[in-house]
Amino acid sequence: MKVEDYHSLGPTTELTDLLWQVIAAHLPRDLTWPILLLTGLLATGIWLARRGHGAKDAGGRERKITLLQFLLPKDIYTHVSARVDIALYIFERTLRPLWVAPVLIVLAPAVEQSVIATMNTLLGTSPRLAPTPSWMLMYSLITLLLYDAIFYLIHYSEHKIPALWAIHKIHHSAEVLTPLTRYREHFIEGPIYAVGAALAYGLAGGLFGWIFVDGITQATLFNIGFFSLLFGFNGSFRHYHVAFHYPPWLSKWLHSPVMHHVHHSYLPQHWDKNFAAVTSIWDRLFGTLYIPEKDETTPWGLGPETQGHYRTFLQNTLGPFRDWHAMAFGAGQAKKKAKD
Repeated sequence: MKVEDYHSLGPTTELTDLLWQVIAAHLPRDLTWPILLLTGLLATGIWLARRGHGAKDAGGRERKITLLQFLLPKDIYTHVSARVDIALYIFERTLRPLWVAPVLIVLAPAVEQSVIATMNTLLGTSPRLAPTPSWMLMYSLITLLLYDAIFYLIHYSEHKIPALWAIHKIHHSAEVLTPLTRYREHFIEGPIYAVGAALAYGLAGGLFGWIFVDGITQATLFNIGFFSLLFGFNGSFRHYHVAFHYPPWLSKWLHSPVMHHVHHSYLPQHWDKNFAAVTSIWDRLFGTLYIPEKDETTPWGLGPETQGHYRTFLQNTLGPFRDWHAMAFGAGQAKKKAKD
């Protein structure tokens, strides 16, 4: 069966159509020229508005440069980290179709059907409400908040649990930010986030699938799903050297791309900040929100002490296994010494 056929499967809502959009966004063809062109146009607007300021160098410092340097800075795109981005992207994206369809297409509808069955047991038959634009927007918002909450939980755990940090560390080993850094992850990490996404879509789909038994679709803008539009727009600059700020009041509700620059910084004051994917709600709620000052320096990577172990494709690919081996045998040696 072709991947394109999966969208015809699924439960009572349009969940699998939404999942197909997610799958399509995670296949190797997701980095399209239209997306890159839109990113370039937005970056040009920032360059004009800030009169040449707003782009960061390889050290995470903002500088004033020409438009060509602003869009394609040589020190960023010729950096060894950018080359590793390409290698990790190709490797991980080649493997991704092996698990993305099974996880999303099997788990999300299963969760949705379980939620519908539970609602029927607890509350009886569906109220069979008629979908309206307001309800469609609510469906989109609930899905977004659930996804963001689960993303926050997974991301926070990856920073706090050493065995998970060994995996996520690969993403943070990027010393410069490029459009491909968004997809710089160890091949083991993808399934973890796929399970989280499946739970979010399944829970929201089950709840609204029970309320609107005849079906409901998410709100769209320009024929693009509300969630996909917001996540895609924000994601275009999260891993990009351009410092795209939001006004302070908006940053308290939505993550600006420069707030993710902070997350990638190795400076102690920036550690373990801004975990969520889209909103600032969960970071604000749990005390991990950090809104940077204008022109704040954010040097990226793991820091001088660790970075040397994660500079090549092979080092990044084998890194988690090396760390797990050290954890397992290190703990064993510690126990042995304690007994002695």
